[in-house]
Amino acid sequence: MKKIENLLKLTDAGVVAVVRGESKEEALKASHAIIKGGMKGIELTFTVPHADEVLGELTEAYQSDPSIIIGAGTVLDAATARLAMIAGAQFIVSPSFDKETAMTCNRYQIPYLPGCMTITEMQTALSYGADIVKLFPGSAFGPSIVKAFKAPMPFLSIMPTGGVSLDNLEDWFKAGVVCVGVGGNLLKPAATGDFDQVTEVAAQYMAKFQTIKKELA
Repeated sequence: MKKIENLLKLTDAGVVAVVRGESKEEALKASHAIIKGGMKGIELTFTVPHADEVLGELTEAYQSDPSIIIGAGTVLDAATARLAMIAGAQFIVSPSFDKETAMTCNRYQIPYLPGCMTITEMQTALSYGADIVKLFPGSAFGPSIVKAFKAPMPFLSIMPTGGVSLDNLEDWFKAGVVCVGVGGNLLKPAATGDFDQVTEVAAQYMAKFQTIKKELA
């Protein structure tokens, strides 16, 4: 199934880059720089101007590499989710849970990762077919909260976003998350046009992730 394949790609990618940008060009260059650094997961946010066009260009550019997965972030409603899917998004991420978006994603067999802060929100998201919940903002909790959430729901798959860094990457994975979302410190150099530095930081994340993966195997 396509949905299962995409979920496996997400967890194999491990570190998903949350790409924002002031322009279509900045978001495209940043995404290419991130993939050049070895990252396989891109979450292009719909705060980027002409985000659907960026998605279309990225999915076309990397369609020959099955290990790369490109999805849409900051999706607030079902209409935006459908627009993203038509543009080629392989997964949909929201800052909060939205029932209609969940139903639309289920209908088209696209993974939906809604932002949740409480155990109640997570349970609701699971009830509407979310396979992975986005712990957002992760900075409000820290890695230690994962164990607390998984105690009553050990089957819960969590992707923290916000507050994930090179320094605490290992702590999050040791706590039991299936993947993480990173944005701020990864994308910061893009704002000044230093895309080589974006590639360098992406490579650092992937080197760290591969080490953690071996340790936890």
